[in-house]
Amino acid sequence: MLRTGSQIVWDVLGQEGVGCVFGYPGGAILPIYDALLGSSIHHVLVRHEQGAAHMADGYARASGEVGVAMATSGPGATNLVTGIATAMLDSSSVVFITGQVSSRVIGTDAFQETDITGVTLPITKHNFLVTRTEDVGPTLRKAFHIARTGRPGPVLVDITKDAQQGTHDYEPDEAPVELPERSPRDTLTRDALDEAAGLLSSAKRPLILAGRGVMLGGATELLQDFVERTRIPVAMTLLGIGGFPATHALNLGMMGMHGEAWVNRAIQTADVLLAIGMRFDDRVTGDPTKFAPAAKKIHLEIDRSEINKVIRVDVPLVGDLRETLSQLAPRVGTTDLSPWHRFIEDLKGDTAVRDIQTLPDSGHLYAAHVISDLWNLTEGRALVVTDVGQHQMWEAQYYKHDYPRKLITSGGLGTMGFALPAALGAKFAKPEEEVWVIVGDGGFQMTAAELSTCVQENMKLNVAVINNGYLGMVRQWQEFFYDKRYAATPMSNPDFVKLADAHGLPGFRVEKRSEIAEAVSRARASRETAVIDFRVEKEDTVYPMVAPGKTIEDMIRRPVPVLE
Repeated sequence: MLRTGSQIVWDVLGQEGVGCVFGYPGGAILPIYDALLGSSIHHVLVRHEQGAAHMADGYARASGEVGVAMATSGPGATNLVTGIATAMLDSSSVVFITGQVSSRVIGTDAFQETDITGVTLPITKHNFLVTRTEDVGPTLRKAFHIARTGRPGPVLVDITKDAQQGTHDYEPDEAPVELPERSPRDTLTRDALDEAAGLLSSAKRPLILAGRGVMLGGATELLQDFVERTRIPVAMTLLGIGGFPATHALNLGMMGMHGEAWVNRAIQTADVLLAIGMRFDDRVTGDPTKFAPAAKKIHLEIDRSEINKVIRVDVPLVGDLRETLSQLAPRVGTTDLSPWHRFIEDLKGDTAVRDIQTLPDSGHLYAAHVISDLWNLTEGRALVVTDVGQHQMWEAQYYKHDYPRKLITSGGLGTMGFALPAALGAKFAKPEEEVWVIVGDGGFQMTAAELSTCVQENMKLNVAVINNGYLGMVRQWQEFFYDKRYAATPMSNPDFVKLADAHGLPGFRVEKRSEIAEAVSRARASRETAVIDFRVEKEDTVYPMVAPGKTIEDMIRRPVPVLE
């Protein structure tokens, strides 16, 4: 069947089960957009290519499927870069399709020419430049295979305009994609499994560190079964939240820079750590030379390049997490860990009296109040997408996620502007879900133009702007480490209620805790995207905090209130 390269693009997307694509057209990708009119795939016209990248990422994270974003050459392609890097750092399966100038003018600085494969080489799992029509179909199929297999990640396919316009006698290839790859089972030996099981069975103070790999590997139920049988407590990374129920008695909560004090101290006291699907990010370990000094370390990971990258481990187990955990679990014996559980309870010490939730009402609205009330009002069932900053940490601390894929956030790259477009993508993936965007006033303004996309697509989101008039987390660092010299962090914001109104959307303002419930109720009742401007305390601080270069138990904590 004679098909153009552009038609083949949509044929393959349909073959791969793609339901919607997020993108922005331009000259070098016009043939593909022209062929869109012959496809049943829904295209979402974004307001900026960065938005398309985050939407595809949010779609992938919420659904577990491959997200797709497309853009034209030059600035269109480079506008995707932040979103590609975000997907790369958080192991998100996204295929990016970009148009390129015709092959005959590549290298001549032609109009809107950029070597996007060169630009994105370090931030993609793989990328391709396609210059022949006959290569379009096979290359796209390889891209989807690479994006979804092994450790997921972004793949970019750059297609020249002549390859899009050319014709080829094309028949869909239904055979599985075969690519040479090293089996992760190579190091999953019986001896290694037995050694790991022996360490865990004899441990007095074992602890599990669970990351996003638990969800990516489909191992959430296996992990829960393993924990409930062995009674080993679990600490979560930011991206791992939801991989083990937050309200479970053996879930200690988030670890690391803004993790609870008792969690970090338990890690530093443990004698065996079982790290599952996490990569020992520097915000988890603090000073890596002093991380969990007394613990033997076991690392379950699908990507062998993560082994010993930051923390040297005693037993690496490289392989599919479900398979690895399935083989490890029966080998681990159970012991009485009640002394260890009591020790951890004792570590909590005065944490409760430091909690902002227990402080007397000062009349100010605190972000922690907003997040905690939102958790109660939605009964913990909402799909929450956060931006990056203080509100992101408060969300992780105060919204208790019991279910997987219910928190979507930019962890590795820390991308401001991520939340609103990623939430749109998540809503496309999960239209039945109640989706909340929790975003700071700074990050919201970076991609607020995507409110227009919400209107155009008639999509229902709930946007909670945690508005403190500052770039809050940067201000906090200036407070702690730069003698409160607030350089370039105070923000003059637009009226977010009027911004919503300008889009024909409902907007509400909240300045007291007593007003939260009504505003949330009105937003939820609206059939349209609703924006709530929460005017929170300006100089509130995220506690605890581990200062850069310090150990994870060397924390700055909220002062204990002095009672009169």
